[in-house]
Amino acid sequence: MDTDVIVAGAGPTGLMLACELRLAGVDVVVLERLPQRSGESRAGGIHSRTLEILDQRGIVDRFLAEGDLQPVGHFAGLYLDFDESESRHPYPLMILQSDIERILEEWAAELGVRVLRSSEICGLAQDEESVTVETRSPAVTGPTLTARYLVGCDGGRSTVRKLAGIGFPGTEATMTALIGDVELPELPEDYVWVRRTPGGDYSAIAFQPGWHRVITSEFDRVVDRDEEVTFEQLRESMIRVAGTDFGMRNPRWVSRFNDAARQADRYVAGRVLLAGDAAHIHFPAGGQGLNMGVQDAVNLGWKLAAVVRGQAPRTLLDSYHAERHPVAERVLANTRAQSALVRPGPQTDALREVFGSLIVFDDVNRYLRHLLTALDIRYPIDGDHPLVGRRVPDAWLDDTEDAERVYELLHSGRPVLLALRDDTDLALVAKGWADRVDLVEASSGQDLWNVPAVGDIPPPAALLVRPDGHVAWAAAEGTAPDLPALRGALTTWCGPALQG
Repeated sequence: MDTDVIVAGAGPTGLMLACELRLAGVDVVVLERLPQRSGESRAGGIHSRTLEILDQRGIVDRFLAEGDLQPVGHFAGLYLDFDESESRHPYPLMILQSDIERILEEWAAELGVRVLRSSEICGLAQDEESVTVETRSPAVTGPTLTARYLVGCDGGRSTVRKLAGIGFPGTEATMTALIGDVELPELPEDYVWVRRTPGGDYSAIAFQPGWHRVITSEFDRVVDRDEEVTFEQLRESMIRVAGTDFGMRNPRWVSRFNDAARQADRYVAGRVLLAGDAAHIHFPAGGQGLNMGVQDAVNLGWKLAAVVRGQAPRTLLDSYHAERHPVAERVLANTRAQSALVRPGPQTDALREVFGSLIVFDDVNRYLRHLLTALDIRYPIDGDHPLVGRRVPDAWLDDTEDAERVYELLHSGRPVLLALRDDTDLALVAKGWADRVDLVEASSGQDLWNVPAVGDIPPPAALLVRPDGHVAWAAAEGTAPDLPALRGALTTWCGPALQG
């Protein structure tokens, strides 16, 4: 083998996955088609659950230092409130994708990830033991690279997905949007967000002093996706939609997107896997795409590492599709709804008025907020405790030398068996997985833990937390831990116990 895992694509998803694999001691090579970062920043924010994931790895402060927290969000341009009790990071962070990629690439370099640019995949073959990719790359000796696994994180037009023969069904585009970073000297406001007009809608977002992120959307105008995008097209679109170009000048970059929504019919095809936009594309309403890709990477990384290292069977990878495919289905559904809610016309005006009147109800606001933040995701994991399958709250801890809060226990990317009361039986069980699971004994520093979509609950007596922060097993306070169930969870998610 030339390496354990080849990752195609050095965007946020590919870089995050590569870092997760390196944390677990897996050798990884990232192949990136572009010679350097493009400078384009289609995405412009990080939601709560992704901020939590970055906190779980001890790097969230790097991102917070570069962006600005926003106390509100939106669903199709209708504003939502956030709840500070649900997360240590309740608000979205406005930060450019170019900055996100730069920070992740710096972290990847610290971990020893090899990123080979100007490296394009043009063919692949796989068997029971390996996958071989044909490459065009000045950084690769010979025309091929061989690895145990290949993960396509190479975007909506994924070469890996096509070469692997993975289907990509969905719905066609019904509109065209243009996006670019420009100067707008005649804009009378500092900030415009989804302003609807008879011709479509437009936004102008001031990410940095002196220039704006401009987005125009025109419905029932579908352009060939391979047609060249120009600054003049962006200016003319703004005039059609807003009636003026606001003195638009000095473009840094321009691009195009639409509301096509597609999803890979399988995320795992033998030794080829997909993550991020290679697995799902959708209208970028609510800024969910980059976040979902990073979350894909963190769900997959530790599982793939366990399989590569021989600690878990290949069947563990089936849970990646089982857990992440439904999440993307939900995002495709809510972005289709948002696309419909921003269309021009009196019927949509009436629908938005009704919808806007419903958002003021707490239950509705909470439901829509959770769609965007992903704080309510519950994976299909067996167990009666309300935490099982959900992400663990970042609760304060007492009586431990390891950490002051739960997320600090996850910096290494290893599973954690957290015992919040003295129990020698738990320690005896944990010995069977001592090479790959961290046993931490502590007490809860909080009387109640807030769980989104559930509410406040008493801290459990013990819980098994996967490296992605989701709970695989938990024992309620005041009850005897179900040790056979714990052994079953450890075997399922961490592989067989040590012998002897």
